[in-house]
Amino acid sequence: MTTEQPETVWAVVELLGHVKLAGRLSEEEKFGAKMGRLDIPASDGFTTQFFGGASVYRITPVTEAVARQVAGRNQPAPVSPWDYPKQLAGHAAATQQPYSDSEITGEADDFGDEDEIDEYDVTGAGDQP
Repeated sequence: MTTEQPETVWAVVELLGHVKLAGRLSEEEKFGAKMGRLDIPASDGFTTQFFGGASVYRITPVTEAVARQVAGRNQPAPVSPWDYPKQLAGHAAATQQPYSDSEITGEADDFGDEDEIDEYDVTGAGDQP
Protein backbone atom coordinates (compact mmCIF):
# COMPACT_ATOMS: atom_id res chain seq x y z
CA MET A 1 0.00 0.00 0.00
CA THR A 2 1.44 3.34 -0.97
CA THR A 3 0.69 6.61 0.73
CA GLU A 4 0.07 9.53 -1.57
CA GLN A 5 1.39 12.94 -0.76
CA PRO A 6 -1.48 15.42 -0.55
CA GLU A 7 -1.67 18.11 -3.18
CA THR A 8 -0.03 21.38 -2.17
CA VAL A 9 -2.77 23.86 -1.28
CA TRP A 10 -1.91 27.53 -0.92
CA ALA A 11 -4.38 29.37 1.28
CA VAL A 12 -5.11 32.38 3.44
CA VAL A 13 -5.99 31.07 6.91
CA GLU A 14 -7.85 33.23 9.40
CA LEU A 15 -7.78 32.09 13.01
CA LEU A 16 -9.66 33.26 16.07
CA GLY A 17 -8.00 36.27 17.65
CA HIS A 18 -7.79 38.26 14.40
CA VAL A 19 -4.84 36.22 13.14
CA LYS A 20 -4.42 36.16 9.37
CA LEU A 21 -1.69 33.97 7.85
CA ALA A 22 -0.99 32.66 4.36
CA GLY A 23 1.12 29.85 2.95
CA ARG A 24 1.16 26.14 2.08
CA LEU A 25 -1.61 24.41 3.99
CA SER A 26 -1.64 20.77 5.03
CA GLU A 27 -2.95 18.54 7.80
CA GLU A 28 -0.70 16.70 10.24
CA GLU A 29 -1.19 14.60 13.33
CA LYS A 30 0.51 15.95 16.45
CA PHE A 31 -0.03 14.90 20.06
CA GLY A 32 -2.71 12.42 19.03
CA ALA A 33 -4.83 15.06 17.29
CA LYS A 34 -5.19 16.33 13.74
CA MET A 35 -3.76 19.82 13.37
CA GLY A 36 -3.41 22.27 10.55
CA ARG A 37 0.10 23.00 9.35
CA LEU A 38 0.88 26.24 7.57
CA ASP A 39 4.29 26.78 5.97
CA ILE A 40 4.51 30.56 5.70
CA PRO A 41 6.92 32.00 3.09
CA ALA A 42 9.61 34.18 4.67
CA SER A 43 12.68 35.91 3.31
CA ASP A 44 14.91 33.04 4.47
CA GLY A 45 12.69 30.07 3.60
CA PHE A 46 9.53 29.13 5.49
CA THR A 47 8.18 29.55 9.01
CA THR A 48 5.93 26.70 10.11
CA GLN A 49 2.99 27.15 12.44
CA PHE A 50 0.53 24.55 13.68
CA PHE A 51 -3.04 25.27 14.75
CA GLY A 52 -6.03 23.34 16.05
CA GLY A 53 -9.09 22.97 13.88
CA ALA A 54 -11.33 24.64 16.46
CA SER A 55 -9.40 27.90 16.09
CA VAL A 56 -10.09 28.23 12.35
CA TYR A 57 -12.46 31.01 11.37
CA ARG A 58 -11.97 30.87 7.60
CA ILE A 59 -9.74 29.20 4.97
CA THR A 60 -9.55 30.74 1.50
CA PRO A 61 -7.70 28.75 -1.19
CA VAL A 62 -5.58 31.09 -3.32
CA THR A 63 -2.74 30.91 -5.82
CA GLU A 64 0.86 30.72 -4.65
CA ALA A 65 1.48 34.30 -5.80
CA VAL A 66 -1.45 35.64 -3.77
CA ALA A 67 -0.44 33.61 -0.70
CA ARG A 68 3.13 34.93 -0.89
CA GLN A 69 1.86 38.51 -1.19
CA VAL A 70 -0.48 38.15 1.81
CA ALA A 71 2.23 36.37 3.82
CA GLY A 72 4.61 39.25 3.15
CA ARG A 73 2.20 41.62 4.91
CA ASN A 74 1.29 39.21 7.73
CA GLN A 75 4.51 37.66 9.05
CA PRO A 76 4.10 35.88 12.38
CA ALA A 77 6.44 36.83 15.18
CA PRO A 78 7.85 33.67 16.80
CA VAL A 79 8.03 35.40 20.20
CA SER A 80 7.11 38.78 21.58
CA PRO A 81 8.86 41.01 24.14
CA TRP A 82 6.25 39.90 26.72
CA ASP A 83 7.66 36.35 26.49
CA TYR A 84 10.99 37.42 28.00
CA PRO A 85 11.69 38.19 31.66
CA LYS A 86 12.04 41.87 32.53
CA GLN A 87 15.62 43.12 32.18
CA LEU A 88 17.15 45.96 34.13
CA ALA A 89 18.16 48.92 31.96
CA GLY A 90 21.88 49.18 31.28
CA HIS A 91 22.77 45.97 33.06
CA ALA A 92 21.15 43.69 30.48
CA ALA A 93 22.74 45.57 27.60
CA ALA A 94 26.18 45.20 29.15
CA THR A 95 25.94 41.53 30.12
CA GLN A 96 23.07 40.12 28.01
CA GLN A 97 21.79 38.33 31.14
CA PRO A 98 18.05 38.29 31.85
CA TYR A 99 18.52 38.88 35.61
CA SER A 100 20.68 41.24 37.64
CA ASP A 101 23.47 39.92 39.87
CA SER A 102 21.49 41.04 42.94
CA GLU A 103 18.54 38.86 41.92
CA ILE A 104 20.88 35.88 41.69
CA THR A 105 23.05 36.54 44.76
CA GLY A 106 20.50 38.31 46.98
CA GLU A 107 22.84 41.29 47.50
CA ALA A 108 21.57 44.87 47.35
CA ASP A 109 22.13 46.88 44.18
CA ASP A 110 22.33 50.59 43.31
CA PHE A 111 19.66 50.76 40.63
CA GLY A 112 17.58 53.50 42.21
CA ASP A 113 14.73 54.30 44.50
CA GLU A 114 11.91 51.77 44.89
CA ASP A 115 9.34 54.63 44.73
CA GLU A 116 10.20 55.31 41.09
CA ILE A 117 7.65 54.24 38.49
CA ASP A 118 8.59 51.00 36.80
CA GLU A 119 9.27 51.60 33.09
CA TYR A 120 7.25 48.46 32.29
CA ASP A 121 4.18 49.54 34.31
CA VAL A 122 1.36 49.32 31.76
CA THR A 123 -1.42 49.09 34.35
CA GLY A 124 -1.32 52.77 35.33
CA ALA A 125 -0.81 51.76 38.97
CA GLY A 126 2.29 53.96 39.11
CA ASP A 127 0.12 57.01 38.32
CA GLN A 128 -1.73 56.80 41.66
CA PRO A 129 -0.56 59.07 44.55
